[in-house]
Parts: sequence; C-alpha cells; structure tokens
Amino acid sequence: MPTREIAGKVVEVDAEGFLRNPDDWTREIAEEIAREEGIEQLTDLHWKVIEFCRADYRARGESPTLRRITKESGVDTKTLYTLFPKGPAKKVARIAGLGKPTGCI
Repeated sequence: MPTREIAGKVVEVDAEGFLRNPDDWTREIAEEIAREEGIEQLTDLHWKVIEFCRADYRARGESPTLRRITKESGVDTKTLYTLFPKGPAKKVARIAGLGKPTGCI
C-alpha cells in the first residue's frame, strides 16, 4: 500500500489519494487535504458537511453519495458545489478521510 505524510502523520492512501483507514483521519489532515483541493479555509458549513459524511460512513459503512448528502445533511446541491467545487461528493469524501463514493468517476 502506498503511504504519504499528511499534516505530520504517515497514512496509507489509495492510488487517488483517499485514506485507506478512516480512523487515521484528523481535522489537521482534513485541513491539509482541503488546501490541496483548492479550499484554503474550512468554514463551519464545510465542517457540518464533513462531520455528516463521517457520521453517515460510520452508520452505513460507505461514503455517502451527493444525493444522500443533500437529502440528509440539509445543505443543498448548489451550496455543496460552492463549498466543494468540481465534484463535491468525491472532494468531501477525500477531505473527510473516507473512500471514494460509489458512482464517482
């Protein structure tokens, strides 16, 4: 398995940079990955979505789809695209330390 250092912690990642083990995730890792994704500052609304996705993953065992995020988190699609441009489901999953959502290219 490939590894890389993120926010001072060595973690296993897949070929696309998703963490292999969601338990390796920290807020500092999220902030560094967000910067890599072009998001300089994670706001309270970003954290609301990230925390929803992590809780949903713990409950269901898979990363939530965009449809599930919008339906269950209370954050609409337009806002998600503003917060996480160019592929919000995939981007938020990566920042949240989860696997790539089913159906993402």
